Amino acid sequence: MKQTLGWIPTTVAVAAAVALMSSPRPAAAQDSPSFNVYGFAHFDYIQDFNRVDPAWAATLRPSKIPTISGLYGSDGQAILSARQTRFGVQGTLPTDAGDVYTKFEFDLYGVGPDAGLTTIRFRHGYGEWKGILAGQTNTLFMDADMIPNVIDYWAPPGIAFVRNPQLRYTRTLEGGNSFAVAIEHPNGDIDVGQIRDFDPALAAGIQADNKWPDFTAAFRIAKPWGHFRLAGIARRLGYDTANTPGNSPHGSVTGAGLDASLLFKYSESSKIMLSGVFGNGLANYMNDGGMDVAPGGTIADPEAKAVPLQGFSAYVDHFWNPKLSSTVGYSRTQVDNQTLQAGDAFRSGDYASANIVCYPTKNVFFGIEGLYGRRTDNSGAFGEDRRIQVSGHYNFSSLDFK
Repeated sequence: MKQTLGWIPTTVAVAAAVALMSSPRPAAAQDSPSFNVYGFAHFDYIQDFNRVDPAWAATLRPSKIPTISGLYGSDGQAILSARQTRFGVQGTLPTDAGDVYTKFEFDLYGVGPDAGLTTIRFRHGYGEWKGILAGQTNTLFMDADMIPNVIDYWAPPGIAFVRNPQLRYTRTLEGGNSFAVAIEHPNGDIDVGQIRDFDPALAAGIQADNKWPDFTAAFRIAKPWGHFRLAGIARRLGYDTANTPGNSPHGSVTGAGLDASLLFKYSESSKIMLSGVFGNGLANYMNDGGMDVAPGGTIADPEAKAVPLQGFSAYVDHFWNPKLSSTVGYSRTQVDNQTLQAGDAFRSGDYASANIVCYPTKNVFFGIEGLYGRRTDNSGAFGEDRRIQVSGHYNFSSLDFK
């Protein structure tokens, strides 16, 4: 997933600052077992000139930007955080039947009910043998090489990015190309929209009904100049209603989409990353924004719909010299809201950033980044956020002590 120039990391973003931290198992068989303890201490100082949801203040997610002035208080907040700090272990055990690779990793960035807290967050936990991977890691639908060298934690919204429990098989083809298929944990985000206005009790009972796993596949063409990757997904997005006769209303819709990505290396350590995601019912696989299922039709005759979504990201990582890099780019998520979604439903999110990162010595970097985000609602209301982030990063690996 990562490239290195000597000891200089070329990905300091959501992924780690060292290639070995988050790369897949070694492609070649090893003669002896290996075990590595790795991680980093990371500090962010963010000067926010506007305001976001306080539980998400330590990163910039467009979906967390308010579209009502003063909703979370006054603008101009100072945020200091160490939540990007990470710890992991990985090992490779050679056997007569091939190498067995395992990995376990967590950071301290609380999400879900722990949003806003510094607490353990499970990231990766999986094993792989002969191309068979089982456990939790990046979804096969995403291309991890599309994560640019941003120092903001969450990264651009318009890329597919989620870590999922899965069972995957990867076949390496001639020339370094590869093909993979997987079944993944289903997770549908359902927006009840205006149904909560005319029947709150019914709306409160509507929930996801996940009877089948999600099916993903990807084909990657490797070239000396970079790679092209195309991934696809098919999903059954079910819903039912708790505590009603026959759990009605209930039913399902189909979600499906494509993720096309292109990485072009225009020098040994600098690259251009372009990606586009298109389909219906894909919000759960996107880095930020939207719902998988929402009500369409009319109040008298509502109908569940898989919400159409498009995501786009264009970024450049450039090394000026071995100790100085810059990253600049723009990303956007756009959903086609359905007729019965509320006015405050997410419609689009825009994200732009530019940074300068310096690497004064091995295992250390310091960076400064300017960020802009914008959220637009179904009603047309919008909110914006501008911030400056300064970060310090100190990584370690037991391999450094050998």
